[in-house]
Amino acid sequence: MKKLTILHSNDLHGDFLPEDINGVMTGGVARLSGYVNKVRSEEENVIYCIAGDMFRGSVIDSEFLGISTIEILNMLAPDVVTVGNHETDYGLAHLLFVEKCAHFPIINANLHIRTNGARLFKPYHIMEVGGMKILFIGILTEEVMAQTRNEGVIGSFVDIGEAVEEIGRICNTYRAIDIDLTVLLTHIGHEEDKKLAQQLDPDWGVDIIIGGHSHTFIEKPDIVNGIIVAQAGTGTDQVGRFDLNIDEEINCIADFTWQNIPIDDQTCEDDPSIDSVIDYYKDQTDKKYNRLVTHLKRRLTHPSRYCETELGGLFADILRETMNLDVMLLASGSVRNPELGPTVLFCDLCECFPYDDSLYMLKVTGAQFKQMITFMLRDEVWEGSHCEFYQLSAGMRVVWDCNTHHFLDFSFRGLPVEDGKIYTIGLQHYHYSGFEEFFNIPLEEVTKNGKPKVISTSTRTVLDEYLSVHQNLDRKVSGRLVILR
Repeated sequence: MKKLTILHSNDLHGDFLPEDINGVMTGGVARLSGYVNKVRSEEENVIYCIAGDMFRGSVIDSEFLGISTIEILNMLAPDVVTVGNHETDYGLAHLLFVEKCAHFPIINANLHIRTNGARLFKPYHIMEVGGMKILFIGILTEEVMAQTRNEGVIGSFVDIGEAVEEIGRICNTYRAIDIDLTVLLTHIGHEEDKKLAQQLDPDWGVDIIIGGHSHTFIEKPDIVNGIIVAQAGTGTDQVGRFDLNIDEEINCIADFTWQNIPIDDQTCEDDPSIDSVIDYYKDQTDKKYNRLVTHLKRRLTHPSRYCETELGGLFADILRETMNLDVMLLASGSVRNPELGPTVLFCDLCECFPYDDSLYMLKVTGAQFKQMITFMLRDEVWEGSHCEFYQLSAGMRVVWDCNTHHFLDFSFRGLPVEDGKIYTIGLQHYHYSGFEEFFNIPLEEVTKNGKPKVISTSTRTVLDEYLSVHQNLDRKVSGRLVILR
């Protein structure tokens, strides 16, 4: 019997700096490194892994296109990392370059080149720790397909069934080398992790799934089909910790404990070497990003992507007004922070709204619009799956009954939306390029109403300009989108 400690993070999203939460300095990569180093010094056999989405969320990351993130994580020294969907945000070619800068293995089993089937990354990583052999396999979310739809030679296995086949192929291939523990390092969301666990053959010997993508905070791991499924929320405010006793005779977990460890000044000290690297990048970004954009009347919130929010409403209204649209459908997921203001610096805006993509105007019939929103409000959303969701601009009123699957109200400027009438809607580029996937209508059907056109090449520039000349703005949840459950 041997003891093994596995520490795990996911969805760091460039969360480099600590923040004061009720008088306690919490999170930050330097303090996270301090905890990891502490455990490595206290325990004999320790592994630290990251389940995807190292990139996006901070100006330090976006300004240097992830290279700063890799340098900082090199000092954090994870033992293995899997690819998340946001690792592709700066382009797959750039990701392959950044991988060469990493001093740690980045694994993924289901990104491949269409023309010859070659994988872009090593699909697995085997570690030998204290005489034990640990097999890690990387699996990516289905969302990567939308991220890479413009990369002609790149494809992805995107459904759970094919992921199962890939896992089985790797497990069967390396079973003969006496693997003591098999860990799937995934980025598909906690609910999808549980579905995946249910489909795995017990003879493959998968013991643990450590996941990411859905930013799920858990009190204790789920056990599905004999497999332990865990995730550690998002950012650097906490880290998951497994303490396992491994029976080497039969290659299985004899017993384990799991904790969600808070990363704050009460549990660990900063790693000063990482602090100095972060300070170097922060000094450079501060010169560009520490300018005042606006002052809101109060702090506006975005507590969830699956409901109408104050901040989402404000951004949607700005884009609708400036672009002269009937309705702006603003992706809830593009608003990355739970709150903004009252003082808003440019760095705050960039971190809250990091996706500076173009904006498209499309013409849709009222019937098509209803179909789009019906798909957005499907049951899968409320069952915990990671789905696209949208904020509605002022003038829309949607009341949806989840029990009857019908609209109790679907109106625009006080009048019912007419099936045959044409409405102009705004969509960000990512959502325009994935139109059929996100709205369950072929884009060709919509283009029959008129050719879509780019009405702004920089969505964030529009927000920046509008906010700069409009001070003390406010927005409240007004019942644009009401969900009855």
